Amino acid sequence: MIDNKNYYSPENAVKYMSVSQYKIFADCEAKAMAEIAGEFRTETTNAMLIGSYVDAWFEGTLDTFREVHPEIFLKNGGLKADFIQAETLIKRISSDDEFMKYMSGEKQKIFTGTIAGIQFKGKIDSYHAGKCIVDLKVMRDFESVWKNGRKSHFIEAWGYDIQGAVYQELVFQTTGKKLPFVICAITKEKVPDIAILNVPQHRLDYCLEIVKKYAPHFDEIKKGLVTAERCGKCDFCKATKKLDGAVDYCYSETPSETETHENVPVNVSEIGNVFIPPDITEVVTEPTECQIKQEKKHNKKKTKKIIIKLKV
Repeated sequence: MIDNKNYYSPENAVKYMSVSQYKIFADCEAKAMAEIAGEFRTETTNAMLIGSYVDAWFEGTLDTFREVHPEIFLKNGGLKADFIQAETLIKRISSDDEFMKYMSGEKQKIFTGTIAGIQFKGKIDSYHAGKCIVDLKVMRDFESVWKNGRKSHFIEAWGYDIQGAVYQELVFQTTGKKLPFVICAITKEKVPDIAILNVPQHRLDYCLEIVKKYAPHFDEIKKGLVTAERCGKCDFCKATKKLDGAVDYCYSETPSETETHENVPVNVSEIGNVFIPPDITEVVTEPTECQIKQEKKHNKKKTKKIIIKLKV
């Protein structure tokens, strides 16, 4: 049985696919396999630790987090500047009743299920049974993200809509209820900004179809049935790159984002923006503006604002 103690175990990394693992496969298949095999680990940055620090505070495990990460302290025992900032973020969050209300659900609730025949797992930051699924994000800012030659909303660029689609499906399979997916976000700016963002259902439905398209291929790679492709750009690919002679510098660059190349894996932002590789003939289209308006009219939604009544 999967629980908080073995959720991140190597055995469950092989048995289950998670959203984070799915996104790594989408960025670089070879890197994903190296991480599963324990041959490569992505470096933990201060930016990642700040997010984990705030997460730990919400979970009530901050003392344990501090013990496990002595690198966040100065020699005199005080917190380093980045983590003093994390304390500032916590104070800002604590001052907003609505933010705290959304984050007051059951912490780190684990759900499992099957998507396209693949076993998935997910751990929800704040679960309000029968009401909504909430995920906490600590962001640099709320600006659009420039990736792969285009600007995308940060939710799409970092695959948070993919995350919401998987979480919603796992909860639905377990409870029979399709709950809204909400992101509670705070920025690491000098003056932190906060937001509560709902991911529309049509976007979640669309992203779930994308997951269903790619997950079986990634699972075949995990099982050794298909060879993992290298992206040639990530730290793993650079660290394990083998040279076999000189190349003409005019042709030594990786393909541009406008070129289609069957050996270049799809990354998260491309998945979120309807990038379909040439070997997939059935194209999943995102709902048109007209369809969206009709859906809203059908549901009698007069505004884009979603109201979810929560009781603390």
